[in-house]
Amino acid sequence: MSGLEIHGRSYSLIPGDFTPVCTTEFSVVAQLKDEWAKRNTKVIGISVDSVTEHKKWKTDIEAVSKCSPSFPIIADTDLIVSKAFDMLPAEAYLPDGRTPNDTATVRSVFIIGADRKLKLSMTYPMSVGRNFAEVVRALDALQLSSKKGVATPANWQVGQDVIIPTTVSNEDAERKFGAFQTILPYLRKVNLG
Repeated sequence: MSGLEIHGRSYSLIPGDFTPVCTTEFSVVAQLKDEWAKRNTKVIGISVDSVTEHKKWKTDIEAVSKCSPSFPIIADTDLIVSKAFDMLPAEAYLPDGRTPNDTATVRSVFIIGADRKLKLSMTYPMSVGRNFAEVVRALDALQLSSKKGVATPANWQVGQDVIIPTTVSNEDAERKFGAFQTILPYLRKVNLG
């Protein structure tokens, strides 16, 4: 799953159909349907295969996930979308008899904000499945940052302390957040719980 967010909704993208790692990834994406809905996030896939192939592949995804993959998959057979998002170089093409290695660099995750600006990108090799717990965690952090004007520390999880940006004075931080902890002059934390 690669992803993007447009108008406050997130979308996702991936490479070729009938690849083992991607099948497990799309299965998890299907299983997370309620989590995407809770976050007002719409998932969309992209693959360089045809609509006909996507329909066949969705049967495999459903068999693995034990639920219906209700998200659309873009048929990027001409590589226009993959190239527009710099997932493949401009000179890339799909050779006859291609293998998944021909589209390996398409394996990116994007989250684009409601302002249509890239907020996050991750690129994975073909041999490493995407960590959807991290994708959801990052989406939560981005949405919280956008709503509350805070930042999140390393390994942050929902409900934990967040960071008050250095652009906010101590006086404004106290007015906005109440009591907060100063760890270093430039590192102030508060719990929004």
